[in-house]
Amino acid sequence: MEQSKIAQQQELNALLNQYRHEYYNLNAPTLSDEVYDRLFDKLRELEQTTGVQMANSPTQTVGWPAVSKLEKTIHIVPLLSLDKTKSSAELVSFMGDQLIMLMLKLDGLTVKLTYEGGVLVEAATRGDGNEGEIITHNARGITGIPTQIPYKSRLVVTGEAFIRPSDFEALKATLLDSTGKPYKNGRNLAAGSVRLLDAADCRERRVTFMPFNVLEGFPGKERKSDKLYYLPALGFNLCKFMVANRPLKQKEIDDGIQLLRKYAEDNDIPIDGIVMTYNDIAYSKTCGRTGHHYKDGLAFKFEDDLFETKLQYIEWTPSRTGEIAPVAVFEPVEIDGCTVSRASLHNLSFIEGLELMPGNRVLVSKRNMIIPHVEENLDRGGFCMEQAIPGQCPCCGQPTRIHENNDTKTLFCDNPACETRRLRQFVHFASQKAMDIEGLSEATLERLVGKGWLHSPMDIYRLNEHQADIVKMDGFGEKSWQRLWEAIERSRETTFERYLIAMDIPMIGNTASRTLARQFHSSLEEFEEAVYGQFDFKQLPDFGEALHQNIYQWFQEEQNWDIWLGLRELVQIAPPAAPEDAAVKDNPFVGKTVVVTGKVEPYTRGEINAKIEALGAHAGSSVSSKTHYLVCGENAGSKLEKARSLGVTVLTPAQFFEMAGV
Repeated sequence: MEQSKIAQQQELNALLNQYRHEYYNLNAPTLSDEVYDRLFDKLRELEQTTGVQMANSPTQTVGWPAVSKLEKTIHIVPLLSLDKTKSSAELVSFMGDQLIMLMLKLDGLTVKLTYEGGVLVEAATRGDGNEGEIITHNARGITGIPTQIPYKSRLVVTGEAFIRPSDFEALKATLLDSTGKPYKNGRNLAAGSVRLLDAADCRERRVTFMPFNVLEGFPGKERKSDKLYYLPALGFNLCKFMVANRPLKQKEIDDGIQLLRKYAEDNDIPIDGIVMTYNDIAYSKTCGRTGHHYKDGLAFKFEDDLFETKLQYIEWTPSRTGEIAPVAVFEPVEIDGCTVSRASLHNLSFIEGLELMPGNRVLVSKRNMIIPHVEENLDRGGFCMEQAIPGQCPCCGQPTRIHENNDTKTLFCDNPACETRRLRQFVHFASQKAMDIEGLSEATLERLVGKGWLHSPMDIYRLNEHQADIVKMDGFGEKSWQRLWEAIERSRETTFERYLIAMDIPMIGNTASRTLARQFHSSLEEFEEAVYGQFDFKQLPDFGEALHQNIYQWFQEEQNWDIWLGLRELVQIAPPAAPEDAAVKDNPFVGKTVVVTGKVEPYTRGEINAKIEALGAHAGSSVSSKTHYLVCGENAGSKLEKARSLGVTVLTPAQFFEMAGV
């Protein structure tokens, strides 16, 4: 079949639809009936020759179908999304030694088309990935969807329904969304348009469809690109993509991204990123998936999407350090399929910088597609610090104070007896990474603190004095008490690292506590002597001036020494586990600093760091010039870019485990 005939057909199809619009809607025809009929006959002849008939072809019956509601349909092959990144360096790591495709990430709504015997039998939205809505009636109102094709076997195609930026500019002044407000972007308008009940209304929205994947059809083809190349002959306008015939370098990927971005801009195509996917179909199937995304591709996002909403109020919560943390509570918005209504406001300087006041219209995003964040205030002016912050602690009612350090303002409650502050300290103490007291939940701790039975961590180990009263509490009984007390007793056998974390010294977490355990042989006495002797903690890996000062400032507080010494009498510190000599001698990581970024399945961060330590290496928390290896798992962050800029060796989890011999 000659491709030129398909092109002629598409051109005639668009031309005749324009003439029909002028005749029926504008009452201003620019073409005589005779010429129109001649072009109409030519289009019908081409359709018979090519075997392709577009859904919006003028040769079909005049009229626009409508439905009373959108029926549901199940996606046998789930239409999941892809994981996302904002780092092109992560694309290089993801690619590995595989051949890939780079494709436009169209900014619209995913639609699936199913053909049987050469006829479109169903058009459906992606929905939640497992269940979508049937929109077959709207196929006539969407440009780029053929209803008849010469391929007679089953064909399932996925693509994007979108509105071109120029069309959105023309439409947005006259159309309102379901809340009576103007549409904020073309994506929202496209999503609403394909779900309209009347195809005539959908047609007015100027929606276009482009395919980007073949789910079923063309068996025997081993590459995704080979299947896509068949689609133009069936009447489709393909989503633009590039195919690599060898693994690419980062500069080549960056250049490809820029070329595709320029193509989209020149051709009035809305995109919000670029997609990298493995081209080999068999290999893609081995990658598996999560409940949210397939693992055979990665979406490179240009920037975080912004969503407008209204700040309802600022919620203030005392932390265990006394700092009162502000959280924005705003009208719910949906971002990346999740409803978001809260975001941290960090500190007073952040609030002051944005001039935030309740009732302001704000723009929010999910930074790096993960963390909700307030990006901008659309109603600046009228900010008043005294009205923005509480004068009293929302928990204990004591006066608050503004603390300023390095030009950063924070709000504090200085009352050490503040119940919320004390409760957070107990929650941290009993947490899994600290003393790991199973069953001592925040709700239980809140009740025990409220009864006046807990004033310091040592009181936890004296709760048996209140056993008779505890078993009478709602939700408690002898069995519940017994389980709790057994967990408390088990926690007496702990490690140097857990003990140190439980003390809640600022910035002392898993990594820092392991470093100190290694330096001081898991001995609390050696660590105490170091503090007494003014040991320079800055000489340790990943220890800077701030962490050095935090340790000494913590021990300057008399009540902290009381807890440190009092708790020592109640617990037993286990000796450090001896590493397996063979593992230490026979791997290249001995004495090296290894940092992990992203998720390394099936391990938690603590578990993978423990494996690193067992190899005789240091599990670092940040990338620096002293880092020897970076293990890069899923959802890697900025550490990957920094590692590449410093020339640090980057390993996939598989490479790490192979080198470690585990």
